[in-house]
Amino acid sequence: MTATTTNTPPNTPVTRSTFDDVIVPTYAPSTLVPVRAKGLDLWDQEGRQYLDFTAGIAVTSLGHCHPDVVHTLQQQAEKLWHVGNGYTNEPVLELARSLVAATFADRAFFCNSGAEANEAALKLARKYAAKNGHTHKTRIISCENSFHGRTLFTVSVGGQPKYTEGFGPLPADLTHIAFNDITAAREAMGNDVCAVMVEPVQGEGGVMPATTEYLQALRELCDQHGALLIFDEVQCGMGRTGQLFAYMGYGVTPDILTSAKALGNGYPVGAMLTTNTVAAAFAVGTHGTTYGGNPLAASVALTVLRTINVPSFLLRVKHASKTLILALQGLVQEFPHMLAEVRGSGLLLGVQLTATYAGRAKEMTKAAEEQGLMLLIAGPDVLRFAPALIVTDEQIQEAATRLRRALATLV
Repeated sequence: MTATTTNTPPNTPVTRSTFDDVIVPTYAPSTLVPVRAKGLDLWDQEGRQYLDFTAGIAVTSLGHCHPDVVHTLQQQAEKLWHVGNGYTNEPVLELARSLVAATFADRAFFCNSGAEANEAALKLARKYAAKNGHTHKTRIISCENSFHGRTLFTVSVGGQPKYTEGFGPLPADLTHIAFNDITAAREAMGNDVCAVMVEPVQGEGGVMPATTEYLQALRELCDQHGALLIFDEVQCGMGRTGQLFAYMGYGVTPDILTSAKALGNGYPVGAMLTTNTVAAAFAVGTHGTTYGGNPLAASVALTVLRTINVPSFLLRVKHASKTLILALQGLVQEFPHMLAEVRGSGLLLGVQLTATYAGRAKEMTKAAEEQGLMLLIAGPDVLRFAPALIVTDEQIQEAATRLRRALATLV
């Protein structure tokens, strides 16, 4: 088959319509095309300002173009961009040391995304069982409506059939259970289980926080059956719950933790954290990645970590969370026929729609966008709020005002 090419005249403006011509159709982006941003303010091609309460899906937690992050990247770009994994570099060693010092972990593995971090965690869990003579322990338990990435392994563990349809045969030995259901966890657990993977706060699954009792039960079950407990904190970690990582607020420590998204504030980086005992299952050559531990990514992530992991910063996140919850609860009271309840943790919050407005979350985000407010959905029935952690009380009130105007257009 002969390919056809379209000769685009030079200096032709790139618009949203160009997307349909040149991009593989895996996304359905908004009609607005962002061109610049600062903090929580974003401007499109027409110069219109928006208040960004998406943070790039909980990524730019320090806001767009944070001066310290920009400065770090500029400095590192003049020093060293990349070396192969036959070498190490100073930024990645310092990042690893800082993450270990700040968490339960003894070791860190770096990659490029949350999916890769979760892929590494799942592979490590099976390798750990095999290396310890338990070759029968291959089964992985995860939760329905969870989200762990888009690789074939992680999307299968995620437990949302809509993401795996047409990609079979899928990886085997996976069991999905109801989230926050201790009885279901006990019934699913067995001596063939190598790991349980769970999000302390489900993001894509509707912004659902785990209960402390549920996570404690998973910890106990894993200990009883010699399985590893994996916490996927790709979305809920790095300060979003008011703790550096969500597990710290639950008092339940995992064997493996994954991080990405906000770790690089928009620069692609992921991390898998674990203990010496578990890490020993990997040896030279058993796993790797070309760009993992890249000095550019590592230097940025180190600045992000040092900025977020400060008591006063995390205390401010908790205050902002209370302010945003009150504002959203006020909208629930104003629009009870549309909005049912507010839930979530920290600055990862969801508003459940009523049965009358079920399936209309995307419509609501479009209406909000028309009022200059960028929001997310978490399924068809939940509005998701994940603003940068530096959000001010004034910006929260302005977001509520813009959302109120948007909802009024849908009555």
